[in-house]
Amino acid sequence: MTRVAAVDCGTNSIRLLIADVDHATGMLKDLDRRMQIVRLGQGVDRTGRLASDALERTFAACREYANVIRELRAEQICFVATSASRDAENRDDFVHGVVEILGVEPEVITGAQEAEFSFTGATRELVGRDDLRTPYLVVDIGGGSTEFVIGDGRVRAARSVDIGCVRMTERHLARDGHVSDPPTPRQVAAITSDIAKALDLAAETVPLDEAGTLVGLAGSVTTVAAIALDLPVYDSSVIHHSRITVDQVREVTGRLLSSTRAERAAIPVLHPGRVDVIGAGALVLLEIMERTGAHEVVVSEHDILDGIAWKVAEEAEEVEEKKRR
Repeated sequence: MTRVAAVDCGTNSIRLLIADVDHATGMLKDLDRRMQIVRLGQGVDRTGRLASDALERTFAACREYANVIRELRAEQICFVATSASRDAENRDDFVHGVVEILGVEPEVITGAQEAEFSFTGATRELVGRDDLRTPYLVVDIGGGSTEFVIGDGRVRAARSVDIGCVRMTERHLARDGHVSDPPTPRQVAAITSDIAKALDLAAETVPLDEAGTLVGLAGSVTTVAAIALDLPVYDSSVIHHSRITVDQVREVTGRLLSSTRAERAAIPVLHPGRVDVIGAGALVLLEIMERTGAHEVVVSEHDILDGIAWKVAEEAEEVEEKKRR
C-alpha cells in the first residue's frame, strides 16, 4: 500500500487528495480530499499572464496543503497544473512558487494527458457495471478548458478544447470587472456559439455520437447535480454516481442563467467561488448533452485527482519492483 498526495491546480480551483492506494485489491481509500477556489486563471484569456493576486491566493492554498501532506505523511507527491498555467507567459513564477512551498515541480500537462487522468479516475470503478453501456464518454468541465475522452477499459481518443466556466464568463459576461446580472440573451447566444465551435473541434478527434454512457466531472457538473437533486447541503456521497437527466440539466441551466447574483448566492449547495461562473459551466454541460443525445449524465466525484493518485502509486510500485530485482 502506498500513501500518495495528488494536487490538481486548474483555472478556477486547486484541489488535494491524500489517499492510500492498494494495488493488491485495486482500492483507493481517501484520507483527505479538499478544494479551494483560487481563480488562478483570472484574466489569463485577456492578458496571457497569471495575475499577482491570483498567484498569491494559489500559494496560500499550497501552504495549507503542505501542512496537511506533512501531517498525514504522504510518501509521494504529484502536483499537476492544467489549463491556466499552460496558457500563461509567466508560468515560471508559478512553478518557482510551488517548488519553494511543496518541494515538487508542477507537471504542466497537456489537454490529452489531463483527459486521460480524468478518464482513469472517473471510470476505474464503473468498469463491468451491467446498468451502464460502453464506451464511456468522460467530460471534465474545468475553468479554462473541457476535456473529452472516450473509451472502455482503455482510452480510445481524447481532446481538450478551450471552453470552461471561467473562460466563457470572462469572455462573454464580464465587463469592467463585473459579471452581467443576469446575462442577456445575446450573451448566452455568444457562449452557446463558442461551445458549438469547440464541440465541432472535439468531434474531429473524439466520436461524441458513439458514447454509451456520459460521465461528467468537476465542479460545474457536481454543482448542477446538487441543485437538480435539491440538496439542502452539498453531500458528495449522494452526488457521486447520481444520474441527472437532460431535462433536469436544462431546467437548472435556465434557472441559473435567468437569476441574479444574489439569487444564485442563496442556493445552499453553491460554493461562493462558483456564483459568477456556474451559469456558463451549466450551459457547457447542457450543450454537450444536446450534441451527444445523452438522456442522462452519470456524475462522478472521482476525477483527475484519483487518476493522478493511481499514476503516482503505480510509479512508486515500479520503483519498488526494480529494487526487489
